[in-house]
Parts: sequence; C-alpha cells; structure tokens
Amino acid sequence: MTASAKPIPFLDLKAQQVRIAADLRRRLDAVLEHCQFVLGPEVRELEEALAAFCGAKHCVSVSSGTDALQIAMMAEGIGRGDAVFLPAFTYTATAEVPLVLGATPVFVDVDPRTFQIDPVHLATRIEEVKAAGRLRPRAIVGVDLFGQPADWPAIAAIAQRHDLLTIDDLAQSFGGSLHGAMLGTQADATATSFFPSKPLGAYGDGGALFTQSDTRADLYRSLRTHGEGKTRYEVLRTGMNGRLDSIQAAVLLSKLTVFPEELKARERIAQAYDQRLGNAVTTPARVPDSTSAWAIYAILLPDGTTRDRVQGALKQDGVPTAIYYPRPLHLQPAYQAHHDGTAMPQSESLAQRILALPIHPDLTDADVDSICGAVLRAV
Repeated sequence: MTASAKPIPFLDLKAQQVRIAADLRRRLDAVLEHCQFVLGPEVRELEEALAAFCGAKHCVSVSSGTDALQIAMMAEGIGRGDAVFLPAFTYTATAEVPLVLGATPVFVDVDPRTFQIDPVHLATRIEEVKAAGRLRPRAIVGVDLFGQPADWPAIAAIAQRHDLLTIDDLAQSFGGSLHGAMLGTQADATATSFFPSKPLGAYGDGGALFTQSDTRADLYRSLRTHGEGKTRYEVLRTGMNGRLDSIQAAVLLSKLTVFPEELKARERIAQAYDQRLGNAVTTPARVPDSTSAWAIYAILLPDGTTRDRVQGALKQDGVPTAIYYPRPLHLQPAYQAHHDGTAMPQSESLAQRILALPIHPDLTDADVDSICGAVLRAV
C-alpha cells in the first residue's frame, strides 16, 4: 500500500459533496418545495448559467450526452445513406448515435500524443467516402477527448470545403478552452454530458446542447420534448423524451459555484504528474494555446505487456487506475460490420498502451506524492 493515510479514490464525489453541502441542500429543498421536477425553474437557470460560462448564445439542456448528440443529428435530418466522420478512439456513444438514426459512422484515426482526431486522416477519409460513392458525407463529430480540445480550426476548414455539419462532442471537456475561447462555440452544434464522473457532473444522467443558431435552438427544444410545438399537444415532428430533470439541474447549479476552482486544482495535479513522471513514462501532450478540463490524465507505456504489469503493481500499491479505451471503436463487435476495413494504427496502439491515473480536485498533495511514487516504482 502507499503511504497515504486512506485509500486513494479514482473519483471522490463524497468529498466534493461535503464542500457544497449547504448550497446543495438549499437547492434540493427548493425543488422538493415547488415540485416542478421536469424542466422546472432550475433548468432554465442552469441553461442561462451554462451558456454564459462558455459564451454560447443558446444552451438547451437534455437528459444525457448521448441524447444531446442524437438531437443534434436529428435536427439536421441525418439518417440512412449519410456518413458521419468521427474518431476511432473514443467512447461508444459517439458512434452509436449515427447508427441509431440509420447513418453510418466513418472512423478516423487520432493524433498519438494529444489523442484528438487527426485532421490529415479526416480529410483523406472524406475523399475516400466521396470516391466510393455509397454514402453522402454529412457531418464531422470532433471529440474533445479527456479534457483537451480537438483542432477545431482545422476541422472547420475541412468541413467548409466539403459543406459538412460540425458537431463538438464536449462530453469530457466542458470547462476547457482553445485560443482564448471556452469550448462550446467552436462547432455548429456542441453536445456535452453531465454524467457523474465528468468534470462538471450531476448525480445522475444529464446533458446539454450549445449553439449560436436561433433556429437550431428551437429545434433542439422541440425534439427533446416529443417534437412539440408552441403547446404541449401540438406535435410538429418526431422527437424524443430527452428532458433534464430539475433535481439534476439543482445539483449542477450548486457544483458550478466551485467549478472554476476545481478546474484549477485539476490543472495543478496534471502539472505535478508532468513534472514527476515525464522522464519515466509518456505523459499527455498539450494541445497548443488551450486549457484542459482534465477529465482523464492518461499516460502511455511502451506496450500492452508493460501496461498490464504496471497496472497490477499500482493496484498492489493502493493506486486505482483505468483503461480508456481498451479497444478502438472500429474493432468493437457492434461496429465491425459498418467499418470499411481501413487500419487505424494510432488508435490500435493507444488501446494497448494507455493507462489513466486518478485526477480530481480532492486529491491531496500526499495522494499525488503516493501516486507518483508508485508509478515510478512500477515502471
């Protein structure tokens, strides 16, 4: 075991709850008092606060990050025969949504150091799909993976050349920035998640969409509520049940009061890892002129055998770890039949070598020392 006085949690929501206890209780009591449990006043307040935080004109809250992606694509009529380009190295939700709508995910390899979608390979993949002629290129989903931003200027330029929609999958990176602007306005539509493990997480599922477009915002609000129009029983289009509940909004409003300080704490821990571990393992490269929300801090080991050995040693030393992701999407059984067979060497290599260390605002200096010491002993 490490020298830490208590077990080191990979994520410590209890410690965070202690810090916001009074404000959290006040907000939850207000929901219990007014009993507007779905799309109550807290939801509207949250949408205004989130839009202001990231500089977006509109925020539309929804029931999950996955539903945010689905609503964004439904609003554009994406479906059968359409190609949606997205990274092979990310969580399954990014790829499953196009398939649910009848579209086809087209996988793109990633940068081996930042883990973000590779714009050069993206451009190649779009040309390949156009040449094959089976699918219509419709959209690019850039995933801001692990807390850092994708290369949005490059993605936007590619999208403009091919007249494609851009969607920012911001599920892991709300609170990050690029070129001095908070993430949330870099794409035509931005979808984020408030799953409890996210840097800004609820106590259940939740998500949001950001857009600068009045038309899109109106569509998102309609689609999240069964396609309704100006009244509850005017149904204008096929929608879904994708509303956020007031209790989750209350939790998020309370967490927003400490969110800026938590982002600073995550950055401080990431810098400590960089300094202590940089000569022993490959630490994550920074995207130039950006800040990270540090949802995940992932080191790289030389190969899968070394990764497994180091992970086992850290477990023995009381340090929890996780693997994001053990298999890239194009090799997942659910997606293999939809993949054209193109190799994704960087994604495949990362899946064998990556290992995530604990990073959350309530790690103490002693915790960080113990984690670094354990990693240095293990490698």
